[in-house]
Amino acid sequence: MSKVPAVYDRFAKYYDQAFAPLEKLGLARWRREVASLLPENASILEVGCGAGANFEYYPASRRAISSEVSIRMLENAIGKRRENHLIQADAESLPFARDEFDAAFATLVFCSIPRPEFAFAELRRVVRPGGRVVLLEHVRPAGVLGPIFDLIDRATTPLFDDHFNRETAATAERSGLTLLEVRRKLAGIVNLIHCEVPK
Repeated sequence: MSKVPAVYDRFAKYYDQAFAPLEKLGLARWRREVASLLPENASILEVGCGAGANFEYYPASRRAISSEVSIRMLENAIGKRRENHLIQADAESLPFARDEFDAAFATLVFCSIPRPEFAFAELRRVVRPGGRVVLLEHVRPAGVLGPIFDLIDRATTPLFDDHFNRETAATAERSGLTLLEVRRKLAGIVNLIHCEVPK
């Protein structure tokens, strides 16, 4: 059974404080970059909204749904809510109809989803053909850093269900999404992954 909801329930009250230095070092800028790739006046879905760090960057939308598996993280997100609606949901089993959204996005989420291919299948189902899926994820970098991240993964996965050596862009493509571009940040440790649901 996944530890993810329990881990993030415990971590929720420290989340904003823990991530504040990273936000200043570039994470906030990358969040804004992700949001810039989303369509305006559309129906959008955020998967794994956490404590609501992305809410201020949402484009003007016809409808915006913010989903999160951890109820404690959602409680923290309520005060940051704008026009978006919050819902507790598992990325591997989304409670939405086929083709319900024009776009979906996630930031620092697919490292913790137990079966990312299931979540990608769900995104293909709920985002309309031609719709966008945009991700910001820490991944296994190429070159000499790769084996180091493999070692880190051996500690973080059993402790937190947080995978440090995933190749998320490749998984998205294998799961049937069309990969439009990958923007590499921090020597490839962080990737902005821009995909389209096939028409």
